[in-house]
Amino acid sequence: MKVALVHYHLRKGGVTSVLYHQAEVLRDAGEEVLIIAGEAPSEDRGFPFALVERLAYYRPEDAGAARGEAEELALALAAAMERHWGRAADIIHVHNPLILKNILLLPALRFLVLRGFTLLLQNHDLAEDFRPDVYAARWEYPENCHYAVINRRDYSYLKRAGLREEGLHLIPNEVVPIAAAPGLPRTRYLYPVRGIRRKNLGEALLVSLFIPRGRTVAVTLPPIGKEGGVYQRWRETAGELGLPVEFDLGLSAGLPELFGSAFCALSTSVKEGFGFSFLEPWTAGRALFGRRVDWVCGDFEEAGLRFDALYRSVEIPQVYISPGALRAKMEKAIRDVYGSFGADISSRVLKMLDDDLSSGETVDFGRLDEEFQISIIGIMAKNPVVLRDVASVNPFLRDLADWQPDGDLIRSNGEAVRLAYGRERMAKILLDTYRKVLDHQVIQRLSKSMLLDLYLEPLRFSLVGLGGG
Repeated sequence: MKVALVHYHLRKGGVTSVLYHQAEVLRDAGEEVLIIAGEAPSEDRGFPFALVERLAYYRPEDAGAARGEAEELALALAAAMERHWGRAADIIHVHNPLILKNILLLPALRFLVLRGFTLLLQNHDLAEDFRPDVYAARWEYPENCHYAVINRRDYSYLKRAGLREEGLHLIPNEVVPIAAAPGLPRTRYLYPVRGIRRKNLGEALLVSLFIPRGRTVAVTLPPIGKEGGVYQRWRETAGELGLPVEFDLGLSAGLPELFGSAFCALSTSVKEGFGFSFLEPWTAGRALFGRRVDWVCGDFEEAGLRFDALYRSVEIPQVYISPGALRAKMEKAIRDVYGSFGADISSRVLKMLDDDLSSGETVDFGRLDEEFQISIIGIMAKNPVVLRDVASVNPFLRDLADWQPDGDLIRSNGEAVRLAYGRERMAKILLDTYRKVLDHQVIQRLSKSMLLDLYLEPLRFSLVGLGGG
């Protein structure tokens, strides 16, 4: 079997790691693999590689010029396979094609489908999930090809939006166990992520107000690109308030050393695609504390994990917020989101949002933007009465200083991760998926309007969760 693995680039990160894991599975199974990307890899991983520069990130102002260039991209992809094998791949496995990082890719893929190429489109992120910045408003999604996703929620939504079971596949990501370095002082609540907005760093700073003296909250990596300004603001806030928070530790240390210094792992993210941060810590022998993301944690619980130290929200009494200002900001933001998607917002959606915000005496910290979050953290850091008030409605914060990880749970969760998301299991899923792709020619179409209806859920609308990363 000849498989072409296709992505915009091979920069270090989640999707690149997944692609290389899949390449290793194919090589170990005796299959032939060719990696095609729009940028040359920063390191040689020993796999055949083809550079197709038109595949790199490309967002021209003049979108109308894209049609001819898209056909050129399709022909370049076909030519790369022809040069390597003398023919097309049996399967062209494309990663994250539905988010608009290259305006040429979707029409190029449609071009390939019409010419009989077999495509598997694996989606790690969906633009409809409150990411209008990468929404392909002008392009329909490719028809009559196979699709894959990485969690059951996305599987359910794509199926409801028109895909057939024989043409839709669930391919979770492989989790590589981490061996924590021994002998280090374990003082950190380690948040092993890039500090993009949806990781909700403000909540990590809030958690730092409740940890025992002598410990720190530690964020490993800065974001890349446009979110650097927001991240710098959090660095400055932590410094101004004297919070026990460390930043950028991953720039000078690897995960084994970082987990070796961790008392536990922390996650305050409001939105995840797969959710490595809910799995990797257990393999390193570290428990996890933090915010639950239901649609990924549900998958992991079906695989046998338990999350006893995760919370669903951090409730802030509205007396510390201007409710009118919050409602106005939320309404404007959700109107802008719908407008960016080219969709009309209904009065029903606005009423649901308003009712949700006005129905209680508290609001979830994870739904606020950085301006509100910084204000609240500042009040809590300077006023012990406010700190105790917030703790009283969030007992897991009040009791955090006395919380101790459960060693038996760490061991059982670590074993569950290895069994459900280790190399052997993931290899079987991937190769079985390829056989299904080759055995079933599908006739199907994905409805973009239905996807929008499914993902744009006002009751989980979060200002800090807007956009990408």
